[in-house]
Amino acid sequence: MAISIKSEREIQLMRESCKLLADVFQNLENAVKPGMSTLELDALGEKLIRAHGCTPNFLNYNGFPASLCVSVNDEVVHGIPRKDRILQEGDIVSVDAGLIYKGYHSDMARTFGIGTISEDARLLIERTRQSFFDGIKMAKAGNHLFEISNAIDASIKPYGYGIVRDLVGHGIGTSLHEDPQIPNFAQRRRGPKLHAGMTLAIEPMINMGRADVEWLDDDWTVVTEDGSLSAHYENTILVTDGEPEILTLY
Repeated sequence: MAISIKSEREIQLMRESCKLLADVFQNLENAVKPGMSTLELDALGEKLIRAHGCTPNFLNYNGFPASLCVSVNDEVVHGIPRKDRILQEGDIVSVDAGLIYKGYHSDMARTFGIGTISEDARLLIERTRQSFFDGIKMAKAGNHLFEISNAIDASIKPYGYGIVRDLVGHGIGTSLHEDPQIPNFAQRRRGPKLHAGMTLAIEPMINMGRADVEWLDDDWTVVTEDGSLSAHYENTILVTDGEPEILTLY
């Protein structure tokens, strides 16, 4: 496993890529509302990305047909935006997207509540977010990769939620997906040692019910097998000699 260590120049380019993506997401969060189609959300996301002079890195990636993954309720990830998929009051929607700035990728995801959502849905979103922050406490030079995984698992376990095992986080840089893979569930091994200059996309995907997922016939959309709600929270981070730097935070 070859995990790239970014130079100072590369880190600055990653910072800028991630800063621009965070701006896109802030605008998406402000715009999303009941009655909007997932295709409208995708069109807005692509417009915002291109307005920054950047390229959507999801568009046509392995054939994916949109700039944003927009996943509603029991859809975990990789939901394909559609004109007839209308967001309703009480839905939750996970948006996953990235962009390319001067050859460097950024990647992040958020789950938004549409209007007034149930308390159970609100807690799922909040606890998924918190598991990310609990996980990155371990993302320090000198620690090992799977300490992040174990911390995310420990954060979620008390709630009885299902931690998706079929999809994981990843390294990121001049490619959207680089080594290493980063599970969100506990590992027996410690994994590779972390070094300053590594850039990682850490992304807990948490189901209110069981962990099991399945793929729809479009070969992209991943849904919970039991129909339960799912939440997703992702940031691109930089490993440093001290506290990790969250590059996509807003």
